[in-house]
Amino acid sequence: MGRKKRNFERMTPVPDRNYDGWTAAMLCTALALVVMVVFGRSVFFGFVNYDDPVNILENPAIARGLSPAGLSWAITTTHGHQWAPLTWTSYLLDFEFVGLRPWGYHLTNVLLHLSTTVLLFLAFWRSTGRLWPSALAAALFGVHPLRAESVAWVSERKGLLSGFWFVASLVAYWYYVRRPGSWRRYLLLAATFALSLLAKPVAMTLPLVLLLLDYWPLGRVAGGRWSVASDRSGNSNSTSVVAACPSPATAHWPPAMLLLEKIPLLAMSVAAGLLATWGQGTAVIGLHKLSLEARLSNGLVSYVSYLGQMVWPVGLSAFYPHPEGGLPFWKPMAALVVLLTISALAWVGRRRCPYCFVGWFWYLVMMTLAIGLVQIGSHAMADRYTYLPQIGLCVAAAWGVCDAASSASRRVQIGVAATSFLALAIFGVAAFRQTCCWHDSESLWNHALRCNAENNVARSNLGGELARQGRLDEAIVQYREAVRIRPDDAVSFSNLGNALLSLGRSDEAEQSYAAALRVDPNCAEAHCNVGVLLARRHQWDEAASHYEAALRLRPEYVDALANYGNLLARRGELDRAAACYKKAVQCRPDRPEIRRNYELIQSRRAGRP
Repeated sequence: MGRKKRNFERMTPVPDRNYDGWTAAMLCTALALVVMVVFGRSVFFGFVNYDDPVNILENPAIARGLSPAGLSWAITTTHGHQWAPLTWTSYLLDFEFVGLRPWGYHLTNVLLHLSTTVLLFLAFWRSTGRLWPSALAAALFGVHPLRAESVAWVSERKGLLSGFWFVASLVAYWYYVRRPGSWRRYLLLAATFALSLLAKPVAMTLPLVLLLLDYWPLGRVAGGRWSVASDRSGNSNSTSVVAACPSPATAHWPPAMLLLEKIPLLAMSVAAGLLATWGQGTAVIGLHKLSLEARLSNGLVSYVSYLGQMVWPVGLSAFYPHPEGGLPFWKPMAALVVLLTISALAWVGRRRCPYCFVGWFWYLVMMTLAIGLVQIGSHAMADRYTYLPQIGLCVAAAWGVCDAASSASRRVQIGVAATSFLALAIFGVAAFRQTCCWHDSESLWNHALRCNAENNVARSNLGGELARQGRLDEAIVQYREAVRIRPDDAVSFSNLGNALLSLGRSDEAEQSYAAALRVDPNCAEAHCNVGVLLARRHQWDEAASHYEAALRLRPEYVDALANYGNLLARRGELDRAAACYKKAVQCRPDRPEIRRNYELIQSRRAGRP
C-alpha cells in the first residue's frame, strides 16, 4: 500500500481563541512590568568611560539642547564616526530635561526597550492571530541577558532607537498589506523605516526581512503560508483579530511583484549605507590591517557564538577582543558546517515549520551587517549586535514550543508552560545581574576581566577609571598589562606615561610617550602629553612643536588647545593664545578652568599699552 501523502496545508497554525483586547492589554502591561523590573535598576547608574564621555559628557554640542543650532548639528555631524541624526536629537532632548544627569538618559533607554518589546508582541499578534506565541517571543526578546548592553549603556541609544522604529515598520507593513497599493500606508511604512535608518543603519536589511514575512505569516508568496482569522471549524470569525493579509483572492503575489514593491525601501537602504560609510570615515579598518580571511573566519565563528549565547548566556562582556592573530582552521570550518546544516534543515522544513525557516533566515540576513566584514574597532563580537537579529530566533523558538505543545495532552501543555516560564525567569535573573555590571566603569571592566583576563581594552579602560579616582599605582598596573597584551596600543602607552608623570616619574613617562609615538606617530594624545612633559622642563620650542602636531591631527583637541594657549601666553604671544583658548571654550564650554584662563588672557590683552 502506497505511503499516504502528507497534507501540509492542514498544519497551518490557526489563531488562538477569541481573546479580547483586555487580555492583550494585560499581557502588554505584564511585559512592560517585567522589562522594568529587569532593567529599571539602570536608572540609578552613572555614565561609563566607554564612549559616554565622547558622545555626551565631553560633547559640547549636547549642551545646545533642542535649539536650532543643536538640531542643525545633529543633522550634519559625523561626531564619533557615525551619522545618526535621530540619535543625536534624542540626546539633545534628554539634555533639555535633565542636563547631564545620567538617570534621565538611562530612563530613556529603558522606556525605549520596554516600548519595543510591547510593540513586538503587538506586531506578531496582529500578523498571526496567535496571542501566546507572540507574547512568549516578545518576553524572550525583552528579558534576555544579551539585551543588558543595549539598555544599560547610554551610548547604545542608537541601537534602541533603530530597533523601536524597525519594529514599528513591521506594524506599518502589516497595516499596508491589508490594503496593498495604498500609497498612504506605504508612506507610513517608508517613514518608520527612514526613522530607523536615521537612528542607526543596522535596519538596512528590513526589505529582505519583509520578503521573509511575505512567506510567513503574511502568506503573500504563492506556495507560502498565511494565517487566517478563522476558528477551528474554518468558519469566519468576525470578532477575532483581523487577518494579517488581504483577502485570499489577492493573498498570493508573484515574487517579481513583491520584489518590485520593495524597491523604494531598497533604495533607502542603499542611501543609508552610503551615508554610514561617509560618517564612519577613517574608523573603518582597512584590509591591510585585517585580512578578508580573518574577517570571514571571525564572522562564521561569531554567527555560532551568538547562537550559543542565546541558549547559554554566560561570560557576556562589554568587549570581546578580536583574534587578529587568526583562528584555528577547524573553528570557522566547524561553524560553517553548523550554519549550513541548520539552513538546510530550515529549508527542508519550510512548509511544515515556516516560522523556523523565517526565523532562521531573519537571523542570518540581519546579522550580516554585524559579523565584521566591514570592521570598525578592534572587537570580535558585541552583545548589542544581537538586538534585532535575535528577534527571528525568538519567534522560531516561541512558535516551535507552542505548536509542539498544541497537539499534546493537557498535562504536557502545563509542563511546557511551566518550563517556558522557568526559562524566562532564569533569563530575567541573568539579565538583571548582567545589567548590574554596567553600574559604573570599575564594575564594568572588572567583570570584563573576569570573563577574559587578556582583554587589553578592559585593562586600559579600567586603568583610566582608577587614574580618575587617584589610584595611580593600580592604574599603572592595568596600563602595563594592556600594553603587554597589545604592544601596538599607542593610547595605553600614552596613558601609562600620564600616570607615571603624575607620580613624578618623568623619565619613565618619557619612555612611555616615546613608545606611543613609535607605535603610532599620529597619536595626538601622545604628542600633547610629550608637550606637557617638555613644557615642565622649560623646553618651550620642542613643546610647541608637539602641541602643533597634536592640533594638526585633531584640530578640536581641547587639552592641546589649552596647553598650547598656556605656552603662547607664557611667551607673550597673547593674540595667538587667545585664539587657542577661544576655540577651546567653543569646544568645551562646560570646563570652567578653560573659560577662566581665556578671560584672564583677554584681560591681559586689554591691559597692554
